[in-house]
Amino acid sequence: MRERNPGLPPASAGVHPGYNDRNKHLERKRVKPAPFDYAKARSVEHAVELLGREGARVLAGGQSLIATLNMRLSSPSLLVDINAIAGLDRIARRNGHVEIGALVRHAQAERSADLAQAAPLIARALPHIGHPAIRNRGTIGGSIAFADPAAELPACLLALNGEIDIAGPAGPRTVKADDFFHGLFETALGPHDVLTAIRLPAATHEARVGFAELARRHGDYAMVGLAAAAHANGTKLNDVRLAYFGVGARPVRARGAEAALADGDVDAAVNALAGDLDPPDDVQATGGVKKHLAGVLLRRVAQQLSEAPQ
Repeated sequence: MRERNPGLPPASAGVHPGYNDRNKHLERKRVKPAPFDYAKARSVEHAVELLGREGARVLAGGQSLIATLNMRLSSPSLLVDINAIAGLDRIARRNGHVEIGALVRHAQAERSADLAQAAPLIARALPHIGHPAIRNRGTIGGSIAFADPAAELPACLLALNGEIDIAGPAGPRTVKADDFFHGLFETALGPHDVLTAIRLPAATHEARVGFAELARRHGDYAMVGLAAAAHANGTKLNDVRLAYFGVGARPVRARGAEAALADGDVDAAVNALAGDLDPPDDVQATGGVKKHLAGVLLRRVAQQLSEAPQ
């Protein structure tokens, strides 16, 4: 992919053609993706405007998008690069919450002492995402927006009862995590929307979190994973949220197991998974194996939830 041919005149709305007619045949032989135009957004509002073009897609870290372009599983007419938009690469604490900008890189978040303190569940999950080269470029917002059902961060966001800030043609809006994930790679984001940040309740002394996943190799997508959050009330747990990933078309809350775990009965929580989860067979494992592994992870995570933060 080339950003721009210097010999081409600028097109309208800041869009520069990636290929002209004279070189189109040669370029198709030299690159993997189908031809597309490229534009660098100057602001969130400009990005929303550019996304008004049919077939436009957002480019942030590109760790999922570039692969689909190379395999021609995706053929956008325009890539809208949001990397130059100021203010989307910050981590901030405000009003009892931690706000993570859409362009915060996984590696940046992994190194953040503030994030480790305010969002320890995210800190536990980040080392499991891909490999250092992927985390150096991949973005928090991109992972949430792509919504891979086997990815770690969407499940963490759901477990933490987080929120997603979205900018669109009708203006900004905020969507709760419980309402954001709709299906396989489907979210509350519209075709002209830009995810700008996620917001999580900052951890308190009573906060308890747990995270575990099973993958064939470290860095692979998980066969099954579990992100959990709760609040300690003496020896009991309140507000238990168990978000599984790799077991369906989106992250799934195990509500029956949540109630049993709040009652302090781990065995009952594991048994409740039979009604909470219905994982399909896939190339990783059968649904029955996934359900068994979900119980194994629940026992591990339940132990983590019983431990006070260091």
